[in-house]
Amino acid sequence: MAIVMSVNAGSSSFKFQVFEMPEEKVLAQGNVERIGLENSIFGMKFDGNKIEEVCDIPDHAVAVQKIMDALVDNHIVNQLEDIQAIGHRMVHGGEYFDHSVLESEDAINKFIELTDLAPLHNPAGLLGYRSFKKALPNASHTFVFDTAFHQTMPKENYLYAIPYEYYEKDKVRRYGMHGTSHLYLTQRYAQITGKKLEDVNIVTCHLGNGGSITAVKNGKSFKTSMGFTPLAGIMMGTRCGDIDPAILVFLQKKYGYDYEEIDNLLNKKSGLLGVSGVSSDSRDVEAAAAQGNERAILAQKMFASRVIETVSGYIGLMGGADAIIFAGGIGENAWSYRKAICDGLSVFGVDVPDELNIGVRAKEAKLSSDNSKMEVWLLPTNEELVMARDAYKDLMENA
Repeated sequence: MAIVMSVNAGSSSFKFQVFEMPEEKVLAQGNVERIGLENSIFGMKFDGNKIEEVCDIPDHAVAVQKIMDALVDNHIVNQLEDIQAIGHRMVHGGEYFDHSVLESEDAINKFIELTDLAPLHNPAGLLGYRSFKKALPNASHTFVFDTAFHQTMPKENYLYAIPYEYYEKDKVRRYGMHGTSHLYLTQRYAQITGKKLEDVNIVTCHLGNGGSITAVKNGKSFKTSMGFTPLAGIMMGTRCGDIDPAILVFLQKKYGYDYEEIDNLLNKKSGLLGVSGVSSDSRDVEAAAAQGNERAILAQKMFASRVIETVSGYIGLMGGADAIIFAGGIGENAWSYRKAICDGLSVFGVDVPDELNIGVRAKEAKLSSDNSKMEVWLLPTNEELVMARDAYKDLMENA
């Protein structure tokens, strides 16, 4: 038995889970929010108990100490040395990493080199790693990359039709995100159906405030909707997704927007929020639509339309698919969005009866009927478990 942690560090937050491996039993899970801000929040759930505390957490080092103290004080571990391995979400691995790797100076240097590709996420991941490394110097630390799963895409599916020199010199290409989630969904579908991984041909839909869709062919990422950055692909909570790039030039010329204004407009003011004028939260948009808000109704239709378009294209690109998988905050909880999407995919023989879909939330369920030519599943994603598995694997291989 080994105690393994999964850690997801943001610029002002930590999310964590503690597992007993290889049993994959969750011992505790929690988060620290508003690090470095007033009224920081620490929360943790364990063994049916819940802790929530508003306190002063000025930096990531203090946040880590808060987590460590809580794990010992609540007898989740007897001592910090019981935590033998940690999996760190490091987001962007570029072309360097096609799988998770054990910490090393080389890995750290390559990760730092990739900062320009993820200027918000990579520094936060590195800060989180260093904070936990200081607190647990003898533990095994594994870097888990959001981009790694997508490194199997063929060149024709990851290159952009711009001068080739920008790929050669600057590595401008499609990288994709949410790879850890798409990997989990692929592995879980194979496990449920008893298929070999290499026989799995599915479309995975990670739909949340951020969303991406992946064509999985023979168990590997074949194409994914997010691109050089997480802005690309489907419409999201505040991100526009794919648009005509000439729009940027038009807006810059007409309004004199600089880079930061354009970036803010496309990343933080668009998507469900920009169209509905209500909220970036799909639940708020859904409630407004139910009350007849025309822009909220439009936002819902646009969201579903873009998912249908992407899924349809991926089914064609792969030459067919065995199943469509829904996951993420919207995919797991918003049955009305699932219904609109599946109704739009009926041309492929997709049949999802209301009685198998309506009201189903956050649990594994087959949503399609026996008459459906393609299976449809709701599979709650578990990125933290993938991280823990990789960290445990590294621990055992290097014991």
